[in-house]
Amino acid sequence: MTQTLAEALTLTDDGAGGLTARLSGDFSNAPLSAPAERGAPFGGLMAALAAGAARQGLDLETPLKTLTVQYLAAARFEDATFVPTLTRGGRNVAYASVSAGQPDRPALQALATFGREVDGPVLTPLATTPRPLADIEPTPLDPRFGPWFTRYIEHRFVAGPKLFGQNAGASPELGCWMRTTDGAPLDEARLLFLLDGVYPTYWTALPAPPVISTSVDLRADLLEAITPQTSPEGWACFHFTSRDVGGGWAVEDGAAHAPDGRPIALVRQRRKLMPTRPIS
Repeated sequence: MTQTLAEALTLTDDGAGGLTARLSGDFSNAPLSAPAERGAPFGGLMAALAAGAARQGLDLETPLKTLTVQYLAAARFEDATFVPTLTRGGRNVAYASVSAGQPDRPALQALATFGREVDGPVLTPLATTPRPLADIEPTPLDPRFGPWFTRYIEHRFVAGPKLFGQNAGASPELGCWMRTTDGAPLDEARLLFLLDGVYPTYWTALPAPPVISTSVDLRADLLEAITPQTSPEGWACFHFTSRDVGGGWAVEDGAAHAPDGRPIALVRQRRKLMPTRPIS
């Protein structure tokens, strides 16, 4: 790994209203068994950079509430420019948009909502008691399908990876503890990175070979401000479910919990399935 996660998340002012990030093949979504150039920059990284560009470029300090990303095209592994625009700013809520890409290659557009937290009613029906992390062994992904970017994530699957039909006839769902391998406290960028940190959940219900897909839309809702106290060791417990697969598309939902079981984020992702060739 030639680029650290902190370096990958770094945005530099370009002096013309945009911020520049260096996109490295270290964060490719291609399998480790293939050259990094066969893939594109990981969608979770691009989402984290979009949120970071809105916050940094527009000098926003209130917590991120919602980030909606449309992945327009695969960016190249080189510098990319993220241009944030303040759509409307207020004392309690700010709305921003971000466009990102490279010359002649728009790669991403995003909408972000930032909001101030105030005292009020509390209702947390998503609170849970996750299986203790200490009871679960690390579960590195198989390099035959595990992407390059997963070298930056420590996975611990709650009941095993359940790959390739182990959930056939049952609910297509997956539980996993994750943190970034730098061991840093969980923050906004790392949470967005991890919300896209596992393979499509429908892989647990369908037989091999895996049906490959590409992310088209991702929406993340952060349920509370993410501070170093949320998870000092960087861990969060995730639960993902396939909601629908058909017509060449898939919709998947996920939830993230802090180590104490507090819900901290929801995510929904729309995937476009790649055409499969019939076996001759």
